[in-house]
Amino acid sequence: MGSREVIDLQGMRVTVAGLGVSGIPAAKVLHARGAHVTVVNDGDDARAREQAAELEALGVTVRLGDGATLPEGTELVVTAPGWKPDKPLFTAARAAGVEIWGDVELAWRLRGPDAAPWLAITGTNGKTTTTQMLASILKAAGLRTAAVGNIGVSVLDAVLGDEQYDVLAVELSSYQLHWAPSLRAHSAAVLNLAPDHLDWHGSMEAYAADKGRIYEGNRVACVYNVADKATEDLVREADVEEGCRAIGFTLGTPGPSQLGVVEGILVDRAFVEDRHKNAQELAEVSDVNPPAPHNVANALAAAALARAFGVPARAVRDGLRNFTPDAHRIAHVADVDSVAYVDDSKATNTHAAEASLAAYESIVWIAGGLAKGATFDELVVKSAKRLRGVVLIGQDRALIREALARHAPEVPVVDLDRTDTGAMSAAVREARGLAVAGDTVLLAPACASMDMFANYNVRGDAFAEAVRDIAGAGA
Repeated sequence: MGSREVIDLQGMRVTVAGLGVSGIPAAKVLHARGAHVTVVNDGDDARAREQAAELEALGVTVRLGDGATLPEGTELVVTAPGWKPDKPLFTAARAAGVEIWGDVELAWRLRGPDAAPWLAITGTNGKTTTTQMLASILKAAGLRTAAVGNIGVSVLDAVLGDEQYDVLAVELSSYQLHWAPSLRAHSAAVLNLAPDHLDWHGSMEAYAADKGRIYEGNRVACVYNVADKATEDLVREADVEEGCRAIGFTLGTPGPSQLGVVEGILVDRAFVEDRHKNAQELAEVSDVNPPAPHNVANALAAAALARAFGVPARAVRDGLRNFTPDAHRIAHVADVDSVAYVDDSKATNTHAAEASLAAYESIVWIAGGLAKGATFDELVVKSAKRLRGVVLIGQDRALIREALARHAPEVPVVDLDRTDTGAMSAAVREARGLAVAGDTVLLAPACASMDMFANYNVRGDAFAEAVRDIAGAGA
């Protein structure tokens, strides 16, 4: 399974590809273990020079402005996850027979012999929420744990830090999985699969294959989404340890070896005695915050991984009750004149927006931004019957407007041709004009935010501020 003794870094010539949140910790860890480290980075701006100076003070070599050339004598490459596999540096490494690892692979190889097992989560949408839910459930069971990985807490820090864990809840992106060939989780889940990052992976097949790596070598459970056959297909293709089980989660009534929902109750028919006849109540749908369908699915996936680790049913309920989602994920901002205003700025792609729209019956939808190559016809077709009206903002709003014209021509659309700081306030005012009592004004942009905002958080904050303005004005 890999331990501190297995990999001897002393004297090894290691090239780290990329500065940043994963490159700098990796360089420091490698240097501390006696490796001769050279960091290469495409950029050469003020921030990169500042980071380079910090590493050079430790004795690490840094080469800015050239991330393409493989330093002479390199015996191992450790890359930031976002570097594309077709980079010239990697082509040269492969030609020289040099292994390429990501920071997750490095963390896995450096784990001690008694290291905490990993419960791993990936998927196009819902990863962070599910990982946080899982950590909350594990904590409710009295286990020492942390939510780490793509969630912002370095896996390296968790694995090599002083704190002792019983188990780790690990969020993994497709990028991280691509560069983690020897990772073997205790149990893992793929929440869903929808086209995303195809420019990086090259094809949907390659993207799915990288997601599927999370199941390789699982010991207890491969958790999949019953409603998303592609996730089950990945389980079938995985090479797992003897006795590892396929465990499905569904918003419907679960069959044997599944978790699902019966009359508002989350139930387990996988980790119970005689699962053909028995089911274990875990929690109520109302214990999930918020209880939108896709978030209930997240809760079931988290529960499945926790149960695979032997967590009792009560801890599932308590962990879900204790969990508070991050900002800008289906966050209820306010009710104004019996209209609910909901911020789901985190819905930065069509798959996430579709899940968000499915949670409400009658919606005035605020959408638009940077499409990143996405198309919107399928989203509009699935959501048209719920739309009271649409307010479009952002650079690629015409793509959504055209899809609406094709598939929902009767839905009123306000097209806001402005990208200034007051645009969100204008969008909220327009949405208010379209909404009637009982409606939900929903910011679920289906697009990235960087055309108008620094990030989705700033976009969500602008929405919430605009809502509070109209609530305070009372007009």
